[in-house]
Amino acid sequence: MGEMMDKFMDAFAELFTNVQSALFEGVVQPLAFALGLGSRLEEAFTATEWLLVGLLQLAVMLLVIAPLQRWRPIEPVTDPSAVRTDVLYTLIHRLGLFRLVLFFTVDGYLFDLWGFLHVQGFANFNIDDLWPGITDMHWLSFVLYLVLFDFLNYWLHRAQHQFNWWWSLHALHHSQQQMTQWTDSRNHLLDDFLMAIVWVFIAQLVGIAPSQFVAVIAITQLSENLQHANLRVNFGWLGERLWISPRFHRVHHGVGVGHESQGRVLGGHNFGVLFPWWDMLLGTADFATQKVQTGIRDQVEQGRDYGKGFWSQQVLGIKRLIAVFGSSTQH
Repeated sequence: MGEMMDKFMDAFAELFTNVQSALFEGVVQPLAFALGLGSRLEEAFTATEWLLVGLLQLAVMLLVIAPLQRWRPIEPVTDPSAVRTDVLYTLIHRLGLFRLVLFFTVDGYLFDLWGFLHVQGFANFNIDDLWPGITDMHWLSFVLYLVLFDFLNYWLHRAQHQFNWWWSLHALHHSQQQMTQWTDSRNHLLDDFLMAIVWVFIAQLVGIAPSQFVAVIAITQLSENLQHANLRVNFGWLGERLWISPRFHRVHHGVGVGHESQGRVLGGHNFGVLFPWWDMLLGTADFATQKVQTGIRDQVEQGRDYGKGFWSQQVLGIKRLIAVFGSSTQH
């Protein structure tokens, strides 16, 4: 079984590389030369990989998840303009625009940081150091990295709900009361920026191969698209405890349930991204709640404005962040 999985992964990787090369040589490379970026072709080739992965994700969303939403929706779509804004967020991320910003802002600094740390004797921590030969078992090493980064995501997600300053940004994601598969990418850009820095730093730390890193992100993002879908589906008692379902994650977006606990604004339940195991082990799982109203309490009960369009949402997020730091300096 393991040998078959390795052969399948090798075949898929070869096909992906061939398509990436064709896209790069036919479209991206000529464009890079036209823009005077001929000296950055290596980075452009990497950008082509992210673009291709994003296009594949969009294809799955449109051809698989979208029909499922039409088949068994939880609720009718009453605010299509809010959904269109979420589509814009998704395109920014899936078409590589966000990655492009990272490349021109922090990638170089992170590279220099690792160079400095290596000079100081700081070495990467690789899984094959603990389990020699595992890198030859591509499927198994990929699964281990998937679990490792999901554990990281669980704690990052809890931090977004635990610290007032981070919640002031992450609240934008929870302000969508019309949840669909596009909602996953509805985040403040500064929030995504912080998450990306942590992810890239940990990826360097554990020595994950670039191709596996891209695959981990792609699988994680597609699963999150499904979790946010306007889809009435239940994985069953066992399935709900093996992989996070739309029902499980919708509880996380529920007013008074997902991001509140014991009367406090921060806290909550169902922080897992792929696997519900971390919530189960650490006491934050909620399998009992069935129907919830999605949104944020002060938004639903007091009419607080979190913005309707992309730019208003980004500006209001910065204002909330400034207000948090302003109130902390007054105490």
